[in-house]
Amino acid sequence: MRGLQGADLKDPRRVLACAKHYVGDGGTTFGSSTVGDWRNPGKTFLLDQGDTRLSEADLRRIHMAGYRTAIEAGVGSIMPSYSAWNGEKMSGHKYLLTDVLKGELGFDGFLISDYNAIDALSGDYRSKVKLSANAGMDMFMVPQKYKELYADLKDLAEKGEVPMARIDDAVTRILRVKYALGLFAEGRSTLADRSLHRSFGSPEHREVARRAVRESLVLLKNERRALPLSKSARRIHVAGKNADDLGNQCGGWTITWQGKSGSPTTGTTILAALKSAAGPGTAITYSKDGSGAGGADVGVVVVGETPYAEMLGDREDLGLAREDLEAIGNVKKAGIPVVVVVVSGRPLILGDALGQADALVAAWLPGTEGAGVADVLFGDYKPTGKLSFSWPRSMAQIPINVGDPGYDPLFPYGFGLTY
Repeated sequence: MRGLQGADLKDPRRVLACAKHYVGDGGTTFGSSTVGDWRNPGKTFLLDQGDTRLSEADLRRIHMAGYRTAIEAGVGSIMPSYSAWNGEKMSGHKYLLTDVLKGELGFDGFLISDYNAIDALSGDYRSKVKLSANAGMDMFMVPQKYKELYADLKDLAEKGEVPMARIDDAVTRILRVKYALGLFAEGRSTLADRSLHRSFGSPEHREVARRAVRESLVLLKNERRALPLSKSARRIHVAGKNADDLGNQCGGWTITWQGKSGSPTTGTTILAALKSAAGPGTAITYSKDGSGAGGADVGVVVVGETPYAEMLGDREDLGLAREDLEAIGNVKKAGIPVVVVVVSGRPLILGDALGQADALVAAWLPGTEGAGVADVLFGDYKPTGKLSFSWPRSMAQIPINVGDPGYDPLFPYGFGLTY
């Protein structure tokens, strides 16, 4: 909230923050909802539109904490989730939206629905609009049916089915935030300082991103003094499908919705960064499948996920791909120390990879700044990141959280080594 909104929303370098997806989105039961998705007609996606089944005490203890602190930090908007709590969809949940969020927690910004989220409510479209508006939704994200929504809501208000007090509350909340943003300031001719565009992607901006990468890397294993890499090594062999693929480093929501492998934007791959950071006498060789590693001083295998966003990334098996395991195995056969770097948006099931790796680094999605990964691998910066998840041993352990009976993750919440 501080980074996005700053101390004054009128500052053109600040933007309105949105806390989402309220509430329990991270605890849904797979398969409990059968809502189709506009992006893939005829195909059903379930996980992010599922049902969080637990007591109110647990909902508050586990899932509400972040919203309390966001509201305390002054967040201006909150987005209710596609999901449900014990069978009742958030988009129509008056108790959680109005009584708890606006009343008990004192949220004075506005609620905005997720993309077409009210479609998941029961009844005809007019009934959906009525239910959500009366539950406390202030703004609707409805790209296709906006004319129908407008007509229905106007009719509902005129007939008193959505009280004028509810309309006034929604409008007041929206205008309050817009005034805080300075959008109605006298003499203001633009909504943003367009001169700032010239700095987009500047070396200064990329340096901040590089710093974020190196500070977020988590060192999970380091044996045989595999890391840090020596800049005086004779040869370092790099392998894996994610070593030289900027798109895979960036993941989804990069230029396009799902992102894509390859070069969707400009930046530095991990392979290019290692070549740039290595000493003048060090040869950096590369093969995607790990072949040709024989005779190298050390192997660095960069594996993990390919781009996805939201529902199309839902997987029933989070194990490393076969090509990843084969690349690691091929480098291992060379009899050299093996450093495995995992590029992913979530903890993956490592399987045999952990035993074959002398060192293992979770690099998450480093985006355009592969140099931040090289900074840590070569020891220019010591790893400082700690796990923000409990890393599971197998799919049978998912979901796994601190406090679970028999809690025994592969790596516990908060784990992270350094040099």
